[in-house]
Amino acid sequence: TVVVGNCGISLAPLVHTDAPPPLNLLGGSDKYVYPTMAAYVAALGAARPVVNVAALVGHSTLRVATMDDPYRPATPAEQSRMVELLREGMDAGATGLSSGVFYAPGAAADIDELALLARVAGDAGGVYTTHIRDESDKVLDSLDEAFATGRRGSVPIVVSHHKCAGPRNWGRTVQTLAHIETARTQQPIALDMYPYIAGSTVLRKQMVDGIIDIMVTWSTPHPEMAGRMLAAIAAEWRCTQQEACERLQPGGACYFQMREDDVQRVLAYPATMIGSDGLPHDQHPHPRLWGTFPRVLGHYSRELGLFSLETAVHKMSGLSARNFKLDDRGEIREGAYADLVVFDAATVKDVGTFEQPKALSVGIEWVLVNGAIAYRSGQVSSERSGRFLRRRKP
Repeated sequence: TVVVGNCGISLAPLVHTDAPPPLNLLGGSDKYVYPTMAAYVAALGAARPVVNVAALVGHSTLRVATMDDPYRPATPAEQSRMVELLREGMDAGATGLSSGVFYAPGAAADIDELALLARVAGDAGGVYTTHIRDESDKVLDSLDEAFATGRRGSVPIVVSHHKCAGPRNWGRTVQTLAHIETARTQQPIALDMYPYIAGSTVLRKQMVDGIIDIMVTWSTPHPEMAGRMLAAIAAEWRCTQQEACERLQPGGACYFQMREDDVQRVLAYPATMIGSDGLPHDQHPHPRLWGTFPRVLGHYSRELGLFSLETAVHKMSGLSARNFKLDDRGEIREGAYADLVVFDAATVKDVGTFEQPKALSVGIEWVLVNGAIAYRSGQVSSERSGRFLRRRKP
């Protein structure tokens, strides 16, 4: 099962011929053809997906759909229209609301707007997931904003891909996880994490500091630079990295901004789910699309002993199904849907690297989706048995 629409970026509800960043992370404006979540759900059913799909409604998508200029504060009338579209999305079965207030246009929203929309998701029995406003120096303040949004909206919170970014903040997950643990005594909070020291998102000049390594994953004006390091491109062009970043835009990049001990600390935290945070349309994508779950099973569980195999499986199945209100999913029991992965615990491991990200992982033998074989012995089945998953009603 994939949960789509994270970080404020969803395909629905939006019809747009020139969707602005970061909405272009989903593959281009030709993708934005669904005026409602119901239209997206219908198209998904007609396409017969290979895997199950649960969907979040993106806050940035709502802003672009309702505002002539989504980079400014919204008027009460525009916020009311966002509420209408979100309510329609929840009625169509969306699992909740997502925001990416780290990025424009979501960053233009204040907490009042976020809480207003979070209340709609909460009233419908959904969740609120957020790429918080700052994951570096102001990470604690940004976590507090997310927690306050959840309390005001009476909605469970999921902190997306929790991290402490940049060398100045390495090691601070000791502090942030303690902060999260204290807040969890007052409200429902979960988080997710991918098992790598690098993230991936749009190319942003503000993230180019000359300290962290940056690998270009796609570039519209310079597609030939995908897979190369920004520092090497800047040297070749005889300019600064920030100037090179500007010349490459619009584009995407992997940012090597975390430290391994922080990654392990967040992965091991009991409330952490495993998620790939994958961007499937990049020319040279992050290896997490292929390696996230085998890497947790093989490297972090088997080789490092960070947690048991049972805990690793729970973090990527039952825990996620519970947090996203997906009934009868994520566990093996009589009466539950047969979404199963058969793997060799002694050999399962990721193989892909940042240089060669698309290498298939090893040790996975079978995948069943809703009881039908979806993958066997390295081959994807022609049977497409996935479906849209509606959240549990309150």
